Amino acid sequence: MSAMTAEQALFLLQDVYLATLKNESRITKKILEAVPADKCEHKPDPISKSAIELVRHIAAADNRFLEAVINGVLNVDPNMIPENVKTPQEIADWYEARYAKNFEALTKASGEQLVKMVDFRGMFQRPAVTFLMMGLHHTIHHRGQLSSYLRCMGAKVPSIYGESYDDAQARKAATQA
Repeated sequence: MSAMTAEQALFLLQDVYLATLKNESRITKKILEAVPADKCEHKPDPISKSAIELVRHIAAADNRFLEAVINGVLNVDPNMIPENVKTPQEIADWYEARYAKNFEALTKASGEQLVKMVDFRGMFQRPAVTFLMMGLHHTIHHRGQLSSYLRCMGAKVPSIYGESYDDAQARKAATQA
């Protein structure tokens, strides 16, 4: 199998990935900000991450994968989100701002940037552009995990890939009012 060319990588980015990434980031923000600030320590099991740990992990990792493509290196700094950004809403706002900046930079990435080999924690190396889907799958996995916490915390589950029960109820109530 031959190596991915810069032209192929640009095609993947521009014609396949960008629209999906933009849409998925909006969904991710909705899930992050749906976590009630007073329920951040919720865990469905003692070995599970708390809700706020998942919120921070999703927000940081989603940006980390985009930045790996932009910068050609995967930054694994555990302190990516500033310490003063604490609540789910603050983290969602940080996520949205950082993601928008990274997304804009990604739209300007060259084919050469996209095919640069990036190391994933010493386990494997792949062309940078492939980190976009790897990151998206990672985010979707943890976003699903976090969305399953919401109802248990007494929160509303936002629409993800179609109208959620909670959004349908809100819509019905609005039309009856």
